[in-house]
Amino acid sequence: MTRTGRCLCGQVTYELTGDVIATAVCHCDHCQRQSGGAFSVNLVVHESQLRVSGDLQTYVETGEDDDGEYVNRRFCGACGSPIVSELVQTDGVVAVKAGSLDDRSDVRPTVEVWCVDRQPWVELPGMLASVDRE
Repeated sequence: MTRTGRCLCGQVTYELTGDVIATAVCHCDHCQRQSGGAFSVNLVVHESQLRVSGDLQTYVETGEDDDGEYVNRRFCGACGSPIVSELVQTDGVVAVKAGSLDDRSDVRPTVEVWCVDRQPWVELPGMLASVDRE
């Protein structure tokens, strides 16, 4: 399977090949702030499955509870659209932002993480796994 996506302005495009590891909803405070919503929907894949064209900027996110980096948030420098998060502790695994896909119609999250930060009004049916923290 091949999926394509892009940022809002189109300066960054990508192709994602193969099956995803998981389609996950993240409720963490940082994903809420980055997405501007109650959570972020992500396709979790091996970085070798993702080919990006265009220039991505990087925001290096440092964990509040540890002394190291834990997520590199990559986005279009022109329009600010989030494209991918590089999960530093899980070498070689990235989270592609589902909202940037050209066709989002078949995206079905089955996992939710950081439920400890979930907004009290959010209820997502059909989750196979719900984890308070990653």
